[in-house]
Amino acid sequence: MSHARPVLERLLRRAESARRRGTDERVSLPMRGVDEYTGSLASLPELEAFHAEIALAERAGAIAAQRDVHRGDGARLLRLTVTDPSALARHLGVTLLDERVAEAAQRLAPWCARFPVLDEAVAAWRQGRRLRGHGPEAAAELADAARAVAARADDAGHERILRRESVRLFGDSKRLERLTPWLELLVTGELAASGLAKEDVWSAIGLRREPQPLLLAGRGMVTLADASLPLVRPYLGVPVESLHAVATTARCLLSIENLASFHDAAQANPAGDALLLYTGGMPSPAWRAAYARVLRALPPRLPVFHWGDIDEGGFRIAATLAGVARESGYRLRPWRMSPSELPSAAVGAAEIPEPGLLAGMLRWAERAGWPDVAAALARQPIRLEQERLDPVMPGPDSSGIG
Repeated sequence: MSHARPVLERLLRRAESARRRGTDERVSLPMRGVDEYTGSLASLPELEAFHAEIALAERAGAIAAQRDVHRGDGARLLRLTVTDPSALARHLGVTLLDERVAEAAQRLAPWCARFPVLDEAVAAWRQGRRLRGHGPEAAAELADAARAVAARADDAGHERILRRESVRLFGDSKRLERLTPWLELLVTGELAASGLAKEDVWSAIGLRREPQPLLLAGRGMVTLADASLPLVRPYLGVPVESLHAVATTARCLLSIENLASFHDAAQANPAGDALLLYTGGMPSPAWRAAYARVLRALPPRLPVFHWGDIDEGGFRIAATLAGVARESGYRLRPWRMSPSELPSAAVGAAEIPEPGLLAGMLRWAERAGWPDVAAALARQPIRLEQERLDPVMPGPDSSGIG
């Protein structure tokens, strides 16, 4: 690559930036401070090559060069000015941002009505921003991600194996894994990265690395599509799609985000006073449908709790479950997710979240319908994985804060 090309590319970026701002002035670059010209040209052939490249760009009608006509042979460059950004782009063999964004918008147009965040993505690219480290050239991947999310939404009652679904949709077993950043954007509806683990992104649209049963612990009878089974200790695993209902004499229902905490809680619940459900991280659409069926079969006014990580992902999961609970006529209550109700040793050992992360935690706690938890976190910001806490079961007088 010649020393002149980076200089011309810099001029083009400045011209595009000026166009986005709506300014009409010609973008120029004084050469006195350009290291590629003043400091990097070590020989006469390199200097001549630089001047020749600039002359070619001038001949293409892309730039105008001001030269020092009072010294030497008059070839020394004083200033370069862009006269035609489109001509400069053609000279460099690149496509202008406006054209790339227009192409991206056209590619994503069939999906924008279904995923409004795509309009925001195009607008961000038009402003020169990058999403997940990429510009509008990523529109093809984003369109494939939209195709995958739509396919799973149209089949929300079932879970699918990640790589099999990737082969079915794209003929490539690893395509969906490579699309994970764009799947996340569509799942959350947010341009900024959410912090969700990739497994939670996949689960949110009904994808798993391998089949995962729904785990339950407690006392009662489970009604499946073609059988009824008693709950057994320490827990029972059933296919998520076949679970129809649970009849229980438990005093409450408690969903648990993480597997290790679910196992510990099952051991700490020998009498089955709580009906425990493992969400598998972010609950999939099929899991949420099974959860709704369980809720509809519960005795009226049975307390329904959730225990998860005290972080943005944990409260996002809680808000997802709270929405299902509301639709089923229940209010989801927090369990061991407020700093004001945790042991002081656990609070003292917790991390302090960064302001941006804390803002996300508060936002999702509010969406879960837990303003008291949000207020407690605002007063005493902490970030704590639930595995750091010993399991404690809700009692008959539990307030729902835990």
